[in-house]
Amino acid sequence: MSKGLFSFFLIFVALFLGALYFSNAIQAPLVSSLNSIKSSYHNAIEFIENKFEQHTFQASEITLLKENLQKYKDNHLVMQQLASEINDLLKENNSSLKTNPEVELVRTISYEEFGDLNRVWLEIKNYDPSKVYGLTHNELVAGIVVPKNTKPLALLNRDVKSSYAVYVGPQQAPGIAHGNNSEFLVVMFIPAWFSVNVNDEVVTSGLDNIFFKGLKVGKVISVTKAQGYQNAVIEPYYGSNDPGYFHMIRRVR
Repeated sequence: MSKGLFSFFLIFVALFLGALYFSNAIQAPLVSSLNSIKSSYHNAIEFIENKFEQHTFQASEITLLKENLQKYKDNHLVMQQLASEINDLLKENNSSLKTNPEVELVRTISYEEFGDLNRVWLEIKNYDPSKVYGLTHNELVAGIVVPKNTKPLALLNRDVKSSYAVYVGPQQAPGIAHGNNSEFLVVMFIPAWFSVNVNDEVVTSGLDNIFFKGLKVGKVISVTKAQGYQNAVIEPYYGSNDPGYFHMIRRVR
């Protein structure tokens, strides 16, 4: 290959990669195609695993799983009934308030980029990219879901752009929690007149319309004060070692 042809090839590759990186028009269909392939792969793997488990699980283990599933369904029905009765009570008292939460199980497709464990693509049916959704794992706050090229991208707790409203400690000091790409989270803009101490628990406030109130986030490990506010470093309860499935909060109330 001549030097001229080789140089032309390098320039062509550089231009293509640059367009791919900066152009949403090129990124969007490529990401969509790759995620469709990954989703099909996960479906095939799960099908094989389920078939294998059907032949290898002992009958007692299958029975136990079915019992646990039935308990979950029963509890879900009880919660639906409670929500229905609360709505009826509010209606009876001519209140415009209502409660009708909606939670959905969603599956991870892949990491957005190799080396970044804080961002994963999700498989979500009927996804609305105009909204931000809360993400939980085993009833612990895991992060938020935001759109990227109209596709659902999970920003897990430690991501610097993952933020939501919280309460800190027994006085319910308000603040904004976000990641800092490290092991811990930070809660900022806590008013100075609230008492915040090490080991205080941090929970969601529900004031951002992303999470329910009271979901567990973590515990305070240090507190600093500056310019009329307090900042607290938080050790999160959720660890992102196995981001396979999450529950996404479609609607808070």
